[in-house]
Amino acid sequence: MFAVVLIQLVVIIAVARLTGWIFRQFHQPMVVGEIVGGILLGPSLFQPLAPELWATIFRPEVQPAFQIIKELGLVLLLFIVGMEFDFSHLRHLGRAAVMISIVGIALPFIFGLGLAPLLHSQMEMQRPLWGLCLFMGTALSITALPVLGRMMMELGITKTKLGTVTITAAAVDDAAAWILLASIVAAVRSQFDPAQTLLMILQTMGFVAIMLLVIRPLMRKLLDFYFARTENRLELLGLSALLILLMLCGWITLKIGVFAEFGAFMFGASLSGNEKLHHALGDSFRNFVSAFFLPVFFTYTGLNTAIGSLQSVNHWLLAILIMVAAVVGKFVGCTVVAHWNGYNWKEASLIGAMMNTRALMALIVLNVGLEQGILNKTIFTMLVLMAIVTTLMTTPLLKYLYRGTELEEPINQSGLFRSAWRKTMQRRR
Repeated sequence: MFAVVLIQLVVIIAVARLTGWIFRQFHQPMVVGEIVGGILLGPSLFQPLAPELWATIFRPEVQPAFQIIKELGLVLLLFIVGMEFDFSHLRHLGRAAVMISIVGIALPFIFGLGLAPLLHSQMEMQRPLWGLCLFMGTALSITALPVLGRMMMELGITKTKLGTVTITAAAVDDAAAWILLASIVAAVRSQFDPAQTLLMILQTMGFVAIMLLVIRPLMRKLLDFYFARTENRLELLGLSALLILLMLCGWITLKIGVFAEFGAFMFGASLSGNEKLHHALGDSFRNFVSAFFLPVFFTYTGLNTAIGSLQSVNHWLLAILIMVAAVVGKFVGCTVVAHWNGYNWKEASLIGAMMNTRALMALIVLNVGLEQGILNKTIFTMLVLMAIVTTLMTTPLLKYLYRGTELEEPINQSGLFRSAWRKTMQRRR
């Protein structure tokens, strides 16, 4: 069995790197290519093209090991996401950022609530409608803060006015989405028992308060003391202690009744802003998680994404309706509010385009919904397509809109939108 797992990992990592590189050549985030690579390895392409080879590589008996690797990877990934969460954005909320954030959550959430009864009746769902309503609202409301942040860094626009207001609004959206998701999972796991649901939500809120008000300042003092003794190096004992605390936080949130990734995110958030720890962990740790665990997660998502399950015109119409609701709710909604707050239409559209990015964070949310039984595989596939399409839209929209705004100079300096041919000619000169 171990030999099969090794072959699986070889295929998964190689395909992720290849598709990531291909998408990067078209000015798309590598993570989008990796997501597509994971989908191609599943029943959407690889299985129908080569069923015997697919069955040999992705044998059912190794799926439990595959699942554990995926879950561990998500715990580590959400720890990194939490560590990179910038609370300074939340402390300096301007009126525009607040309004963009509120509408960026509320409008897609309302659209999700409206779509849920239609999906529930069309798909003959067994779970109560209430759970699907809340989950659809959350899935459409999320903004992929880590992907958006990296995209903005590559473009060199993080310190611009437009970049600052967007990343601030996205940070609020992400924080709200995680709290919403934890509450929904608590409600589903308690089988919608009001008393049990309320208890789990209160326990979750208590955990968040303890992590931010007690553990965060305590860890800051402990880390300052530790790094003073080790000359800013993270030694084996220190890394081991961090991993133990990380796993304990994941275990606590599992016991509360939500999911381990939420505990990992909150532990990372309690360490955010600590430059010494960020530097000591280094790029190697983050790159290892991205290179090894993320492709496994994307492939797991791909194995549950069957584009062929959209078998009727009605299914495709529903999928398109979800995409339209997502784009109107986030892109159009944030654009209009940004314009009301003093930005011209081009600047407001840039903010809306960046807020519409979903990618990785949406997939994490969708996998939670699938595992909790809130979604079936057909709705899961529709929402995965929505996450990919809304993320693919971002770069072309930025490329079309950025000229004549404050983003033009930093983006031109970054060279990200130059064609590969122009870059080659410039190197020859």
